[in-house]
Amino acid sequence: MSATVQTPTTRPQIPVTVLTGYLGAGKTTLLNRLLTEEHGKRYAVIVNEFGEIGIDNELVVDADEEVFEMNNGCICCTVRGDLIRIIGNLLKRKGTFDAILIETTGLADPAPVAQTFFVDEEVRAVAKLDSIVTVVDAKNVVARLNDSHEAAEQIAFADVILLNKADLVPAAELVALETRLRTINPTAIIHRTERCMISPTEILDRRAFDLDRILAIEPDFLGEDAHEHDDAVTSVALRETQPIDVNRFNQWIGTLLREKGLSILRSKGILDLKGSPNRFIFQGVHMLMEGDDGKPWGQDEARDSKLVFIGRDLDAVELKAGFAACVA
Repeated sequence: MSATVQTPTTRPQIPVTVLTGYLGAGKTTLLNRLLTEEHGKRYAVIVNEFGEIGIDNELVVDADEEVFEMNNGCICCTVRGDLIRIIGNLLKRKGTFDAILIETTGLADPAPVAQTFFVDEEVRAVAKLDSIVTVVDAKNVVARLNDSHEAAEQIAFADVILLNKADLVPAAELVALETRLRTINPTAIIHRTERCMISPTEILDRRAFDLDRILAIEPDFLGEDAHEHDDAVTSVALRETQPIDVNRFNQWIGTLLREKGLSILRSKGILDLKGSPNRFIFQGVHMLMEGDDGKPWGQDEARDSKLVFIGRDLDAVELKAGFAACVA
C-alpha cells in the first residue's frame, strides 16, 4: 500500500492511546490507575480479550454488553470483532467520552492496532492515534528480549515507555536497561515507575504523533545520526540541512515502504519542505504513513530535516543515500 503525504483533516479528532507491553509487565495496573484517577474525564476502553484483562472488581465489564458505562464515568467495551466496527460504534456516542484507551494482549504486535488509524478513512476522520505506551517489566525484560520478538516490537513501536517494577532492580542495572531500550527505540520518552505510578498527564493527551510538540519539550528527541546495533531491531537516524523536494520525498518513501515496509516497524520525522514556511511532521507504521503541517520555522532557526527508522535489517547506507536524493 502506497504512502503519500496526506492533507490534514479539519474535523476535531478524539485522541486514542494504545497501551501495550508483554505479559505481566503491568498494563492492567496502569489501565486501572488511569480509570480511577480523579481527572474528571470519561474514557472509552477497548481490550483485546475480556477473559485476559482481569480488571479489578469495580471495573468489571458485563460480558453480555459490548459497551458498558462504569460508575466512575468510564466506558468500557470488549473487542468481539473488528476494531474498526467497535470504534465506529463508540464514536456514534460522540460527546459522551473524551478519549479512547486500547489495551492490547501481552503477546500482541501493536502494529495492526496502530494501522487502523491510518487505513480506515472513517476512523481517521474522527479519531487520531495520540501515542503508543509500552509497559516494560524491568525485572524480566532482558529474558523477554532474548526469547520473544513481540517484546522487542512493543518497545520499538512505543512513543512512551514505562520501565516498570524499577524498585526490583538495582540502579546500575536500570541504567543499563535504559541503554538497551534506547538501542531498540532511540526516540521514546522513558519513565521509571513502581506499580505503574505515574501522572496521567505523562501518558494521556501527549500528542506524541505531533513531533513538533515533543521537540519543544525535548529538543534531542530524534537524536543524532546513528545506526545502533542490538539484536534484531535497530534504528537509523538521518539528517539533511538542505530543503526537501516533496515530490521526490513522496516517491522515495512510497517505494521504500511498499518494498520494505514489513521490516520497517516505525518511521517518523520532521521535514523542511522547499517553499513551505512550516515544518512538516510525518509518522509511519510499516507500509503506511501520514503527515501534517507543524508550526512555522523560526526566522533564525536551523531548518534541518530529521528522519528516524526503527526496524529489522535496516541498511543505513541505502537509507541515507535515498534521503539525500530527496534534497531539492
